[in-house]
Amino acid sequence: MGRKDSSNTKLPVDQYRKQIGKQDYKKTKPILRATKLKAEAKKTAIGIKEVGLMLAAILALLLAFYAFFYLRLSTNIDSDLDLDED
Repeated sequence: MGRKDSSNTKLPVDQYRKQIGKQDYKKTKPILRATKLKAEAKKTAIGIKEVGLMLAAILALLLAFYAFFYLRLSTNIDSDLDLDED
């Protein structure tokens, strides 16, 4: 007999979900649509972390090019000076 009594009671989670469902049902369609669009925009927006990583990658690439050409040209200038001294 104890089993029948315990099976009739609803879980608190189910009661909470039912209450939330009623609250959402009371909202008008434009409000629900705006909430949905806001959530989608937040999900697809580029975050600060991604922008920072992209800027860091571009900066590292530019620094690598600069270092490559600086070392390449500075060794050419040094060898040219050595040849002119003869």
